[in-house]
Amino acid sequence: MSTITNIRTIRLTGLPNSIWVELETDEGLTGLGEAWRGTAAVETVIHNEISRYLLGQDSRRIESISRTLLTPYVGFHSASAEVRAASAIDIALWDLYGQRHKIPVHEALGGAVRQEIQVYNTCSGYVFNGKSSAYNSGSSRRVIRGDDAMQGPYDDQVAFHQDAGKLAESLLAEGFRIMKIWPFDPFAEKTQGMWISDEDIQKGLKPFRQVREAVGNRMEVMCELHSLWSLPAAIRICQALEACDVFWAEDPLCKMDDIQQLGALRAATRTPVCGSETLSGAVTFRQMFSAGVFDYAMIDLGWCGGITEGRKIAALAESYNIPLAPHDCTGPVLLWAGLHLALHTPAGLFQEVVRANLATWYQDLVTSLPRVQDGKALLPMAPGLGTALKPEVKHRKDAVVRESRLPA
Repeated sequence: MSTITNIRTIRLTGLPNSIWVELETDEGLTGLGEAWRGTAAVETVIHNEISRYLLGQDSRRIESISRTLLTPYVGFHSASAEVRAASAIDIALWDLYGQRHKIPVHEALGGAVRQEIQVYNTCSGYVFNGKSSAYNSGSSRRVIRGDDAMQGPYDDQVAFHQDAGKLAESLLAEGFRIMKIWPFDPFAEKTQGMWISDEDIQKGLKPFRQVREAVGNRMEVMCELHSLWSLPAAIRICQALEACDVFWAEDPLCKMDDIQQLGALRAATRTPVCGSETLSGAVTFRQMFSAGVFDYAMIDLGWCGGITEGRKIAALAESYNIPLAPHDCTGPVLLWAGLHLALHTPAGLFQEVVRANLATWYQDLVTSLPRVQDGKALLPMAPGLGTALKPEVKHRKDAVVRESRLPA
């Protein structure tokens, strides 16, 4: 047996979107998981609902626990608080598995199919997602003004608004060959995403043109659309992007589970569509893949059900010959989890990173981060995920720590 004896959650009021879960077992091991957004709700689900089932369970029964937690009576649709809680616990269970057998998670999953994987830089700043609201994917995020100054060398969200060509040169110098930007977001708020003027389209295209003028096709460029647009507006944007040869348009529609509208978009543009970090569960992705509405698949292991469900989604992507890229703008533990899956699955294409996060607040939270070299994340060899929460995190003045223990 490897009995779960304690469930600990840690969240920080200074980083309100992040919550960590530590599972302790009677063998003296601690597994680490992470979820993102709505952290007080996730904490409540874990301690008020899940703990009564999970305490006393054998932590080796990952598949059984995953199935139980991902089929609650209510709450199993997209990335609900129930699913995010289950995701964090599942990641911690895989961390325990690797530690117990002294192997990395990618080996526990069946082994890596590659020794490294290409990363792309999402061009956010140092606090892009650290404090944004859980209720709006656009206006609650940082808004760049014309006179904003960069807060450091990796304040890439300011950089792509000011001179995306210069930013592309900076990224190439560090080995990055793929970047993602979202210059259309500010225009959605004006019309609630219902339409976009030609004037605003031309403004949104400017950074992509700057990249092409500065570095040509040496840099791949993705367009993030943050699920902000109606079908007619998304078609107009994606058709305009065709001239800039973008790698993909990500989450273009405000409802990324609407198969009919996604099909209409795919038929109307040559721009490839990537979807969707906002979706959850293998069934949802099977329906998307079967309908042929995604050229590329993106999953967030903190939102889709964890590594166990993520592996099933990856297997479906492989069966439909659709490349998959795990999401990360969220936290260091989810980056580690996504990397292990991306290295394991034959469908693995990229691993998303944010160089601003890697250089700053991610380092404050965990004992180690993935090695990124020449634009690639290297194969981790440490047991489990390969990292742990720094002890001082739970002792911070803004830390909210809660435990549920197995009765003695």
